[in-house]
Amino acid sequence: MARVIIIMGSKGDLAHAQAVTKTLKMLEISYQMRVCSAHKATTRLLEILQEYEQQSEPLVYITIAGRSNALSAVIDANTRFPVIACPPYSERFGGADIFSSLRLPSGIATPTILEPEGAALLAAKVFALHDERLNQRIATYKQRLVDELIRADEEVQRS
Repeated sequence: MARVIIIMGSKGDLAHAQAVTKTLKMLEISYQMRVCSAHKATTRLLEILQEYEQQSEPLVYITIAGRSNALSAVIDANTRFPVIACPPYSERFGGADIFSSLRLPSGIATPTILEPEGAALLAAKVFALHDERLNQRIATYKQRLVDELIRADEEVQRS
């Protein structure tokens, strides 16, 4: 069974992670949340990754780390699975800390998606490449968004 592994840099990222899980739940995608810092506990992070590398099930990592986001790149460099960076926005430094998620070393292929819903949807689309039922759940999810826009348009036209 496909699963998303959400790794947060600290427990302070929990609210952002829960926003990701909201969409994963709606799409009926299994997930697990973990906490580990690439800066403070690199060895522990690599041990966590080894737990998942032995599995044959499809995985996607979603990383949630602010400030200096080494978490996404370190995971990407040490796994065969896709990694999606979903850093929480910070007012601190005028949001400039986002650059640590965008400017990565060569050989690292970690897309950055700022919205938790978008990160969950990208993970779902990766799994849906080989899961038609999930593909249908994604289509239904997206149709609900269209239906909401149609209703909003009708309300605006009536007023």
